[in-house]
Amino acid sequence: MVTSNKKAKIIKEHRLHEKDTGSASVQISLLNQRIKELAQHLKYHSKDVHSRRGLLQMISTRRKLEKSLGSSLNRKSSSDQNKSLSSKNKSKSKIKNKGKSK
Repeated sequence: MVTSNKKAKIIKEHRLHEKDTGSASVQISLLNQRIKELAQHLKYHSKDVHSRRGLLQMISTRRKLEKSLGSSLNRKSSSDQNKSLSSKNKSKSKIKNKGKSK
């Protein structure tokens, strides 16, 4: 079980700002800790089907959060790339226009 001290430490390591407790990165890291502990439990209690179902639900939730976090990071990086590409295109069009005026 994740104690409040462990939880506070994980939140402190992965938060984006001082009051951040619910961002995707924090949730993923908390889920990772719970998944590790539950996997350890299932090594000794292999017939605990209810806990196994909970583990699978946590893994699914973590996967969804990682996917959304990854897509938001990709959107940010692609928007940066689009800005750099548009500035390159503008400079090329200026060069072409200068050549036509001569």
